[in-house]
Amino acid sequence: MSENSGLNKKLDGAVDKVAGKAKEALGKATGDKSTERDGKKDQLKGDAKKTVGNVQQNLEDTNRH
Repeated sequence: MSENSGLNKKLDGAVDKVAGKAKEALGKATGDKSTERDGKKDQLKGDAKKTVGNVQQNLEDTNRH
């Protein structure tokens, strides 16, 4: 599995999403709107990476068959 495989992108996206949720929660708990916004952005970035990873993985699977 290469570093740029679809699966790796999906996993990287999942990590970004979890980190974003934690950052958002920290921002809410401390009243830091900037940290809360950054957390939401990280979650969106994670969702985008997961989507790209899904598409790439589907293409990789198609090319194998």
